[in-house]
Amino acid sequence: MLRMVREERARRTAEAQRQALDRDAEVIRARCQSLAGFVREAWHVLEPNAPLIWNWHLDAFCVHLEAITAGRLNRLLINVPPGSSKSLVVSVIWPAWEWGPKGRRSLRYLATAFNDGPVTRDTRKMRDLVLSPWYRRLWPEVVLSRAGETSFANSSTGTREGVPFGSLTSQRGDRLLIDDPHSTETAESAAERNRTTRKFREGAINRLNDQERSAIVVVMQRLHEDDISGTILKLGMGYTHLCLPMEFEPERRCRTPFFVDPRTQDGELLDPVRFPRATVEALKRDAGSYAYAGQYQQRPAPREGGLFKRSWFSVVRAAPAGCVWVRAWDLAASEAKQGSQPAYTAGLKLGRGPDKRLYIADVRRDRLSPGGVERMIVNTAQQDGRDCRISLPQDPGQAGKAQAQYLIRQLEGFVVRATPESGDKVTRAEPVSAQAEAGNIVLVEGAWNDAFLDEVASFPNGAFKDQVDALSRAFGEVAKPAYGMLAVTG
Repeated sequence: MLRMVREERARRTAEAQRQALDRDAEVIRARCQSLAGFVREAWHVLEPNAPLIWNWHLDAFCVHLEAITAGRLNRLLINVPPGSSKSLVVSVIWPAWEWGPKGRRSLRYLATAFNDGPVTRDTRKMRDLVLSPWYRRLWPEVVLSRAGETSFANSSTGTREGVPFGSLTSQRGDRLLIDDPHSTETAESAAERNRTTRKFREGAINRLNDQERSAIVVVMQRLHEDDISGTILKLGMGYTHLCLPMEFEPERRCRTPFFVDPRTQDGELLDPVRFPRATVEALKRDAGSYAYAGQYQQRPAPREGGLFKRSWFSVVRAAPAGCVWVRAWDLAASEAKQGSQPAYTAGLKLGRGPDKRLYIADVRRDRLSPGGVERMIVNTAQQDGRDCRISLPQDPGQAGKAQAQYLIRQLEGFVVRATPESGDKVTRAEPVSAQAEAGNIVLVEGAWNDAFLDEVASFPNGAFKDQVDALSRAFGEVAKPAYGMLAVTG
């Protein structure tokens, strides 16, 4: 008897809700003509236990996606912190809005992420939204003819296919939605990262039904300078870039044809209700500087540097007289790896002054053939003079030994030493970092200053590490572990 009473009560409640929906249907449909309005109205269907916390960044998502719907944009890159509802808006709500309120039921969506988990999650969410009594009562013309876990279709030939990024091969769509294509666990692997970016460059554009009118939306957090976002930006691939860091940085203020970041104060938070200051500080502490810089600030290196900070290096017009000099070299591989930028050869001149400080007087850096590397090393030695010692790396194996011996022969008359590297790049750089933090490493003013500071500030997250390697080698020659004791040999 009690069960029957409960069922009857539930039936009456559902009927009352349907009647209310019928009365308000035209008002709701009118609100849903904008994507932002649809997000607000549909939220309770997708997140019944989580009240919607509206913030201006959601408006920013919506205005750019609406521009795609209107045909004013077909390439969009969004970089925002985790937890910003980016997947829900881009991969779930926007497609349902285009099918329903905008009447674009024939559109076909191909959605992808780094693995099955988010792909299945967001496909289910959109399917559940479209099948919900709320949606079906407001847009009954959207009828699903197929409703799978990762693939469904409507009776007007519209489809939504979800596939992991690694399986992005045969399917095509009018909208390619790429949501976090890199895994946070593998993005630091050069092989995995290069494989993902290569698949994007070689395969993504081929997944479109119409090269001119179909759209690609990439939405992700930054994980490395050479991730897909970095590739899009470095190659100038024509994407409108919506970049919203957790904390505002005035020099990086986002401006697009459709939006300007409304924040004005350095450090102003993206969403202080959802992410208040205490939460942000805890994220910094728990995630660490590298992860926070990439995932939350959308700058895959800490703002002032990680192992090295820009502020640690002062600049002087000239080094003092009486410095003991060494020029250390980091040599590029003879051939660049397929799919990667050629490495640099770098030679850094470091001197220990009478004041016990270390002065970086010059950096020579270029992408060269093996013969060009030899000429640069010999010419630089002649310009430095015989009082400047030379330190060369010796790669393991007979080929590395032969190369070192050959270069030493070309430098007859100079004091040269070739030694193998020991330890990884970070380990070698750590003692240099300690001296830089103490203010003991000074730059001599030169055209190379900016490029050097850019590299050291992004180390070890940056694309290049040649200048840091050369600095570490020079430091090892000039200073023993007990700082200040000469270690240069003739």
